Amino acid sequence: MDKLKQIFDPTFFRFVLVGMINTLVGYGVMFGLYNLAGLHTWGDAGYWISSAANYLVGSVVSFFLNKHFTFRNQEKGAGVVLRFIVNISVCWLLAYGLAQPMMEALLKGLGLSEQLQGNLTMLVGSGLFVVLNYLGQRFFAFRAPKS
Repeated sequence: MDKLKQIFDPTFFRFVLVGMINTLVGYGVMFGLYNLAGLHTWGDAGYWISSAANYLVGSVVSFFLNKHFTFRNQEKGAGVVLRFIVNISVCWLLAYGLAQPMMEALLKGLGLSEQLQGNLTMLVGSGLFVVLNYLGQRFFAFRAPKS
């Protein structure tokens, strides 16, 4: 129970607030590219490019807001930036890599358009990403210095 209290503390709620901002920015990019710019017609490449663009743009916003506001990390230098990049990359690959086959299996035979399936898959991937990313940022990228 103490571990849960440690995870769901004020830091978690600041992370959620920053996440809402990132979501608005990132989803605008991702769904805009996929639907409005027509990347849904590119098949798997459109899925991966749209979701990658979301995380490239959102990651810049996330780094600064989470470093300074959420985790109040004072660390300077390349180490914190590198850990953040590794975390975002691993979380993105895992989340969207797991979402794609999972949703293919779940949606198979439902007769949904490829575009709708892609949109649903990106939503599931983003949900998985949020969970993995919070844990990665909290305990790896912006971990509290050891005293």
